[in-house]
Amino acid sequence: MSYIGNVPTTAAFPFDQFSGNGSTTAFTLSYAPAGATSIIVSISGVVQNPNTYSVSGTTLTFTPAPPTGTSNIAVLYLGLPVVATLTPGNTAYFSSSVFTATASQTVFTPSGTYQVGFINVIRNGSQLAPADYTATNGTTVTLVNPCTAGDTVVIEVFNLTSLTGALPLTGGTVTGATTFNAAVTGTSFSTATGTLYPLVSGTAVSASGTSVDFTGIPSWAKRVTVMFNVVSTSGTSNYLVQVGNSTPTTSGYVSVSTYATTTGTVGGTSSTAGMVLFAGTATNQIFGSFTLVNVSGNIWVGTGVTADTVAATFVITSSGRVSLASALNMVRITTVNGTDTFDAGTINIMWE
Repeated sequence: MSYIGNVPTTAAFPFDQFSGNGSTTAFTLSYAPAGATSIIVSISGVVQNPNTYSVSGTTLTFTPAPPTGTSNIAVLYLGLPVVATLTPGNTAYFSSSVFTATASQTVFTPSGTYQVGFINVIRNGSQLAPADYTATNGTTVTLVNPCTAGDTVVIEVFNLTSLTGALPLTGGTVTGATTFNAAVTGTSFSTATGTLYPLVSGTAVSASGTSVDFTGIPSWAKRVTVMFNVVSTSGTSNYLVQVGNSTPTTSGYVSVSTYATTTGTVGGTSSTAGMVLFAGTATNQIFGSFTLVNVSGNIWVGTGVTADTVAATFVITSSGRVSLASALNMVRITTVNGTDTFDAGTINIMWE
């Protein structure tokens, strides 16, 4: 027979068999069909209306329970998705091995390996039920009934051994280092090329002593934020934010801090020993943040906004710059005179 277009191809449809007991309503399928109408279900040879059963994943549920019988429930699948090997890196395929049996032969070895539950076995044109063969080791198939010499046995294998470049459509977890390089327009997002690092928060500590140190900042950190929560000291010396490697750098800064009160008074201070934050009186309790950003190499600049939570009379702005001799891995918060002690509040940092 001649055809217009490609010659049609045929293949056997897989099916399952179950035994009813009069009470069980849920049965586990070998595959997950698209829905109730993607399978043909029969009980004792009678095809069932799809309204009498439902499918969720690989669970087939009847209403009511099928009657008692040995292999009296048959499920014929109307097809399974098979992915061709068109995309580089994908290995999803269907393969078939054909054998001409010898007398009493029962064991057959299809080409390659198979995933348990993803094969069909056909003998002389009739598909065998799973109960008619054993296929549990991924390499061989053993028939229950020995063959007659000349029998044709076909073993169909459905494999999906790898799928590259795929991420979960919804949910799921991606592990390992991930690099994004995407640029899209419209309402979608854009991501920069490079490695993404997490935002890491330190542990808040009670402000005490003449200085508070935070160490262990990783070399990849490009932004470090210091957070003050109602912090005060025993005196009026201004605060300093110092950075360094193992020990704080105490010189070479360019830093200035200004304030403005609600009554119109303005003032400020500067320092070369650290990035300075105006403190006010000993009773003032400061809250706000100061952010350090890596410009390039070991050059860091900082800006901050803080305020007084007791009198609520002034707002402080601060800026600074420093070039370190090596990579930043610690931050110290202290005072200009180095002798005033912190006596209230908490301080924390975070980096990214």
